[in-house]
Amino acid sequence: MIPNKLNKGDYIGVIAPSNYIKEDDLEYINASIALMEASGFRIKFGKYVFENTLKYGTAPHKRAEDINKMFADKEIRAIMCVKGGEDSNSTFDYIDFDVIKNNPKIICGFSDNTSILDVIYDRTGLVTFHGPTFKSLTSWDTGYAYEQFMKTFVNGASGDKEIGTQEGEYTTICDGQAEGTLIGGNLSLFTKLACGKYAVDVKDKILYLEELGFETSPEMVNSNIYYLKQNGIFDRIAGLWLGNYEHPSNISIEEIVKNDLGDNVNFPIIKSDNFGHIDKKIIIPIGTKAKIDTKDKTKIKLLESCVC
Repeated sequence: MIPNKLNKGDYIGVIAPSNYIKEDDLEYINASIALMEASGFRIKFGKYVFENTLKYGTAPHKRAEDINKMFADKEIRAIMCVKGGEDSNSTFDYIDFDVIKNNPKIICGFSDNTSILDVIYDRTGLVTFHGPTFKSLTSWDTGYAYEQFMKTFVNGASGDKEIGTQEGEYTTICDGQAEGTLIGGNLSLFTKLACGKYAVDVKDKILYLEELGFETSPEMVNSNIYYLKQNGIFDRIAGLWLGNYEHPSNISIEEIVKNDLGDNVNFPIIKSDNFGHIDKKIIIPIGTKAKIDTKDKTKIKLLESCVC
């Protein structure tokens, strides 16, 4: 399912499936409200986005209630996760996937929000978006996140199917071509979706992965890649796209992946620094068909629109 694009006057719902809004977030939250209202949108916050009853946020069923209500609310045309965190996967048992399926709309976030974005797509078929959080619309040093938001969700029905540019400085790690549906996001979070009750289907998918070097050591990246390998993820995907990972050791994510997967890789692997925990990150639609061609300058392109 492809969600509808946004128009001026539409309501954008803000939820906190990960961490709640704290006092030191308010400067950026208020700036993002002002920015979006100046752009012609109206903002509605979930009931529990400020609640901290557990001293590390609020109960998972309450966070899921905000998700369900935002999808059910006919006024809301898009949903933004307010910020990242650590435990959005705790909401899974309480999400009403039928409500989402019957009320398709844009939902966008990154980092810990990887969990709900991939699971919502896997359970409902709704295209979701790995992109800016509501806070990050104004908390980064440039307006790139806002520009990506407008390009994708307001002007996205124009037929532009490029999600990267030639200036994205793509690196080829393993040559080849592949077509498949995009899925992925943050490596640490996607690793939790490799098996178990909420394992996502990766067969013939193009998997994209990024990691926060600030918090994640090369050893942890190595552990997560091996966990995916041990659970057969790399036996089933069609292609792999690696994003930003910057660690003080200067050990790169592509170096780790090459060491872990060896030389017997039968799918293309590319690397770019245009998505991840960085200022200038593109919006990547989960659930949209794409093509990798390592011979092209722009090595990955969408094969279909992600909004209508």
